Amino acid sequence: MRLMAVNRAEQRAATRQALLAEGRQRFAADGYHHVVLAEVARAAGVTKGAAYHHFESKAGLFRAVVAEVQRELGERVATEAERYEDLWEQLRAGCRAFLAAGTDPAVRQILLVDAPTVLGWDEWRALDEESSARHLAEALAALAAAGIIADQPVEPLARLLSGAMNEAALWIAGGGDPRAAEQALDRLLAGLRIPDVLQAHAGGVPAREGHAARTPPPGE
Repeated sequence: MRLMAVNRAEQRAATRQALLAEGRQRFAADGYHHVVLAEVARAAGVTKGAAYHHFESKAGLFRAVVAEVQRELGERVATEAERYEDLWEQLRAGCRAFLAAGTDPAVRQILLVDAPTVLGWDEWRALDEESSARHLAEALAALAAAGIIADQPVEPLARLLSGAMNEAALWIAGGGDPRAAEQALDRLLAGLRIPDVLQAHAGGVPAREGHAARTPPPGE
């Protein structure tokens, strides 16, 4: 009996994963409004009833796909940031990883184009805040605590940067130059950073470890 229960659980998981994979491919390629749930089920090799059992509706399948893509994007951002020990470089690497995701059809069509309108702004924001937006807020909070950026409320700053990067990712997806977007992002972020010499005077830790703060010339 236990073996049968395990087999049924594995079969349910495999059915769900097949529907997710097929739905993701179609949502990314065709857009939400051109996808038919029955066709997703047929292509995945399962019945339409099984699709409704697992997700209840096309919107339910789309919601699950959005959560999966959003989670993967958050992991991608975190992985790139964690390649660096320096807090400032962590922020830059994470932001660059998010911009680069604009070339991914799943991120572009599913997350940036369809999700805000299909799920509604509040639900889309909630999913975003559980992944990439959360990593951004945590990075900004760490920078403020270290004295690398000004001590300030993190949430409005994170929302402003997140909105700017969403727009930039869409611009890249539409054929914009990724390098130009990265350069613009660096200039935007540089405006937040307190110069190393001021960090040292305030007792903060310069962002580039191992580099002494510049000694100001007389009169500066």
